[in-house]
Amino acid sequence: MNLSSLTAISSVDGRYSEKTRALRPVCSEFGLIHRRVIVEIRWFQALCAQPGIPELPTLSAAASDYLDELAAEFDEASAVRVKEIESVTNHDVKAVEYFLKEKFERVPGLAGHTEFLHFACTSEDINNLAYALMAKDAQEMVLSPAMQRIEHALEALAQANADMAMLSRTHGQTASPTTLGKEMANVLARLRRQTRLIGRQDYLGKINGAVGNFNAHLSVYPDVDWPALSRDFVESLGLEWNPYTTQIEPHDWMAELFHAQCRYHTVLIDFCRDIWAYISIGYFRQKPVEGEVGSSTMPHKVNPIDFENAEGNLGVANALLEHLAAKLPLSRWQRDLTDSTVLRAMGTAWGHAVVAFASLSKGLSKLEVHEERLAADLDASWEVLAEPIQTMMRRYGIKNPYEQLKALTRGKAIGPDELTRFVHSLDLPEEARRRLLELRPGNYTGNAAEMARSAGQQEQ
Repeated sequence: MNLSSLTAISSVDGRYSEKTRALRPVCSEFGLIHRRVIVEIRWFQALCAQPGIPELPTLSAAASDYLDELAAEFDEASAVRVKEIESVTNHDVKAVEYFLKEKFERVPGLAGHTEFLHFACTSEDINNLAYALMAKDAQEMVLSPAMQRIEHALEALAQANADMAMLSRTHGQTASPTTLGKEMANVLARLRRQTRLIGRQDYLGKINGAVGNFNAHLSVYPDVDWPALSRDFVESLGLEWNPYTTQIEPHDWMAELFHAQCRYHTVLIDFCRDIWAYISIGYFRQKPVEGEVGSSTMPHKVNPIDFENAEGNLGVANALLEHLAAKLPLSRWQRDLTDSTVLRAMGTAWGHAVVAFASLSKGLSKLEVHEERLAADLDASWEVLAEPIQTMMRRYGIKNPYEQLKALTRGKAIGPDELTRFVHSLDLPEEARRRLLELRPGNYTGNAAEMARSAGQQEQ
């Protein structure tokens, strides 16, 4: 079988391939090879600019432009050539070096200096930087925009429904009312905390040789300040330099990023389950989509499939990210190769996250608030006003307020008449009595509306 979206083994490259399209230039084998090419070219350029390496002349404008173009315009045909070379070398990074040597041979100003490609580098010098660039690009170019779309949708729901009173359900039982907008704001606040942490994430890199000590570098050019050159080079790529490594950059920063992403996803899993339940009890209705089928046998159904799909894919993403975070910081002595194959699962993890984000955004766009259902549940739950009544009783020293309200309300369906009679029986100041008698389940919402309206003012 030829590889296609129908024959792909992974769902992110098969069934969901359209939703993960934006990740392909970043997290695919092509994306990894491209970033290796960029690192190799930039390292060569950095060496050419180093006066302590007299064997390398300063690059001419033409040669420099050629290298910039080679890095920027690397295409699929070039990646195919790298893979052809790899089929002989059986080494992916060495194949990139040989590919670039072929390209250098075509340019007079570069042809005589091909041995300074991959100079003093171990493969991990190239790989760790390529993967760091991949992670940074995936987050900034694909994941963050998708996350922002979800957060903007939640902010809009919070604002539009700031005053929409809703019965809370602690332990699944009737509880003090809130507003629908405030519940959306709660989720938004949780997500934005993780967004801020992800936004502050450092992406580390190193280029210091076989075991991290510049052994080969200093043996050949002892007068070059290699740590300074290494730092300047790593930072020129938009990464943070890590001076303390073995052969590999230890990946601790990756674990930090993956854990933060997992927490973000976990908040969304929690949200998906809540929305699923709210749809189930009728607080939300879903706009039907023309031609869409909810059930193969029950024509009436409009299933909450977008939230189910999101929950499932977020779970798969977290399973992979948690393994990456737990495994990657572990390496035997100065290097083992177990991280190499595991790192290749990053794109799969993010693919499932992107599918989930797309499904969740679609689901949110289909939600309609069933105001009558929310109002009916509130009107059937006057027992929730036992809380403010017993709290007022505490203020004015009436004995056993909790116990009195427990006897009146626990396990019973009561209405406004029973509560009104009870309030009139209390020895309370008239102002306090009036305030209690004005309470309804629909207006006993504290500062929920204010909190919902201010949700968009949170630090982002």
